[in-house]
Amino acid sequence: MSDPTGPDATAAGIAAAVAAGEVTAQAVTEAALARVAARNGLLNAFTDVLAARALATAGRVDARRAAGERPGPLAGVPFAVKNLFDIEGLPTRAGSLINRERAPAARDAALVRRLEAAGAVLLGGLNMGEYAYDFTGENAHDGPSRNPHDPSRMTGGSSGGSGGAVAAGMVPLALGSDTNGSIRVPAAFCGLFGLKPTYGRLSRAGSFPFVSSFDHLGPLGRSVDDLALAYDALQGEDPDDPAQAPRGAEPLRGLVEAGAEGLRIAVAGGHFARNGDPECFAAVARAVGALGAAATVEIPEAPRARAAAFVITAAEGAALHLDRLRERPADFDPATRDRLIAGTAIPAVWVMRAQRFRRWYRERVLALFEEVDVILAPATPCRAPALGQATIVMDGATLPLRPNIGVFTQPISFIGLPVCAVPVWVDEGLPLGVQVIAPPWREDLALRVARALERAGAAGCRAAP
Repeated sequence: MSDPTGPDATAAGIAAAVAAGEVTAQAVTEAALARVAARNGLLNAFTDVLAARALATAGRVDARRAAGERPGPLAGVPFAVKNLFDIEGLPTRAGSLINRERAPAARDAALVRRLEAAGAVLLGGLNMGEYAYDFTGENAHDGPSRNPHDPSRMTGGSSGGSGGAVAAGMVPLALGSDTNGSIRVPAAFCGLFGLKPTYGRLSRAGSFPFVSSFDHLGPLGRSVDDLALAYDALQGEDPDDPAQAPRGAEPLRGLVEAGAEGLRIAVAGGHFARNGDPECFAAVARAVGALGAAATVEIPEAPRARAAAFVITAAEGAALHLDRLRERPADFDPATRDRLIAGTAIPAVWVMRAQRFRRWYRERVLALFEEVDVILAPATPCRAPALGQATIVMDGATLPLRPNIGVFTQPISFIGLPVCAVPVWVDEGLPLGVQVIAPPWREDLALRVARALERAGAAGCRAAP
């Protein structure tokens, strides 16, 4: 096992070492805080570091163990959260300039409380794209998150700080949000595992919204075991989130070890087999090679799903921020502001048509899962672009970069399917990501396939320089 106080330690490894008395939560926390102090100046992942709180929490974990109590399944595991999660005592900035004038949160977000109840130690809040309307990780107010594998490149967004903090070894676990791809994109660009659960599976109480009908919360980590361990701690019904589905907790950690045996695995064709660089499809091919033969399925009308997702995103986002746009337009990132203003002009009939199409599209995609158990697809159309890059070449056309990073993620989150993003390396260059897509409520299937890829050596994290 790696050093539980080191930068490559996994959440599962730390928790096991703390529970066994091989290391204290205090020592793990001190080492993590030291790495944040050493690396954050360059990488700009953290916006708020809560050293005193973290050390006090670690002390309580150690005291529980010393008293003979079980310290929890995530005992001593440092974690951090995208700064749209409420953190007691801090204004929930959601990557914005305006929100940092809000009153401090009175209590932590539901998922923060659940991780700490499991023994984890919160280190602070993480950088993100303004109001989560971002795929790049570049924030006009706090500066860009930088990719630990190459600081001249993007982390991806909008959970850019979450991806950067885990990839840099500052923390082994982070929470992000995913509306159109904001967990899966940073996971792909930074070489991590990321889980976007089924819509309504995890509580969103205490998080700042973007598009309520699309918003998901979930973890990023260095291993499949870490995702399963975190997911099991995060589960549970919460009446404070009216969108949460009434389903009980279903522990996954033991299930993922079954791997892909017996599963019917398919590859998404059509839209998901073009619109990207050759390396993206090579990553999918490597995953297929590790898993064995896979059928090809066509996800119907994926480009229209993207278009409908754009319409609903812009309209719901604009409605949420209308008062801010009227009163303080100059305090927005211009790129965010202009897209939100455009959203105010979308006719209601377009939104209604997009929602009708959404229902049709969901039924057609769910029908595919009568024949297959999981579907593989690229996570992004390219490796991490350079900071400031404005365009991308897709299918022979030069297009704006920012909206098109989500070309493969939007058609999936549009209907709330669970997805595990897995890091795949096809050469010595930057990482790539593959989406493992499962039917609703079957996170176990996505994680089983991710575990099979990890076990076969086709997927896994590499230490950043």
